Amino acid sequence: MLRIVNYPHPALRYPSRPVTQIDEDLRATVQQMFSLMYAAKGVGLAANQVALPYRFFILNITAEPEQKDQELVFINPQIVKRHSSIEDEEGCLSLPGLYSKVRRARKIKVQAFNLLGELFECEAEDLFSRVIQHEADHLDGKLFIDYLGPLARHALKAKLQDLETQFRQAQASGEYPQDREIVTQLDNIMTLPSLLPVPAAQAAQA
Repeated sequence: MLRIVNYPHPALRYPSRPVTQIDEDLRATVQQMFSLMYAAKGVGLAANQVALPYRFFILNITAEPEQKDQELVFINPQIVKRHSSIEDEEGCLSLPGLYSKVRRARKIKVQAFNLLGELFECEAEDLFSRVIQHEADHLDGKLFIDYLGPLARHALKAKLQDLETQFRQAQASGEYPQDREIVTQLDNIMTLPSLLPVPAAQAAQA
């Protein structure tokens, strides 16, 4: 059963591998992730936030489960253009209770595959753009706190320490394995034989 993992779970710093096959398992995982995202009142969720080191994320900037037409899945995303910049507040489902202003591109162009294996491209700005950039960062093991300067980081220091204490306590109780075991599990996933890519994915890699 999937669950959203909190800082400093090692999966959050683990670079993800490309998705090479779109199948029913992936579709079922996506549906579970949407359920978790809505339950947590979030607008986006990356695969490694549920301890799966694969390059895909989901989003619905309305955060409303009834708004199914606003649900989007980005598989093997690439941000190909960025325009201007703007600073605004961000939070993260894996860093509950932490918020800070982060500067990001105001407008972007992104390419990705959907659940049908089709390559699509879209332009995004404002909140839509910010959420895509935030989730794409997750796939590279990057968190929004990495953008903060010394003063902003210091302001969050106590909350970060609280999250780390909670996670270490969960490990001590057996709720999570120790870091080394988690990393070994992630490494094992990365060394699995590559699955046959869907035709669209092959075209994207050409």
